[in-house]
Amino acid sequence: MVGIIGGSGLYQIEGIGIRKKIEVKTPYGSPSDSYIIGELSDKTIVFLPRHGKKHAVPPHKINYRANIWGFKELGVERILSVGAVGGITPRMKPGSIVLPDQIIDMTRARHATFFEGKSRVVHIDFTEPFCPELRKNLLDASRISGIPMKKSGTYLCTEGPRLETKAEIQFFSRIGADVVGMTGMPEASLAREAEMCYAGIAVVTNAAAGLTGNKLTATEVVAMMNKAIGSLQALLKEVFRKIPSRRGCACGNALKEATI
Repeated sequence: MVGIIGGSGLYQIEGIGIRKKIEVKTPYGSPSDSYIIGELSDKTIVFLPRHGKKHAVPPHKINYRANIWGFKELGVERILSVGAVGGITPRMKPGSIVLPDQIIDMTRARHATFFEGKSRVVHIDFTEPFCPELRKNLLDASRISGIPMKKSGTYLCTEGPRLETKAEIQFFSRIGADVVGMTGMPEASLAREAEMCYAGIAVVTNAAAGLTGNKLTATEVVAMMNKAIGSLQALLKEVFRKIPSRRGCACGNALKEATI
């Protein structure tokens, strides 16, 4: 099965044949909401709104461990994560859809591993934080559907919930960030620890702080996501046709040789 995590502005996907909703209990507490089990492009999918269906959970309060654990419990092997970001570099203009290939983690107060307090220490390889097979599937879907997608970019994750300062964005630019968001971590690393494939789809909803001189607002984020929903839905429908039944990547063996 394939999981979809929807971010700001993406709370449901048109065309899903919903079979049922499931509440999952995890050792880490409650996920953001019930999981929606459905069908799309002849594939069984599991959808979860990251902030809850009423967008009541801010990014720094999301129970990332419970969310990922819940997908694992339901038998999901691959996760596609959709989220809003601010564009830092000139090529990341509002309205762009980006397929990140790297992450810089600037969060500081989140539970970032499943192995806290356990009897073993685990160091996953995170050289390439996104599944290469899923990224290829998404790029193929972009080409076939005609939905333009930036094929690479470095996603910098901040703690939130406040937006960034002008000086912070200038610093992020200097260290190589292309876009800035608040939810990519520890979502990606937890998926790797759970030996699940994970790829992010980032929608640039605004230029980051200080780049235009305009005030940043949450309403513009949601407005741009709403404009992008049609493209996202077309892209997702096509990628489900491209995803093979069996995984051919190394994500399923992420814990092999990772334990001390």
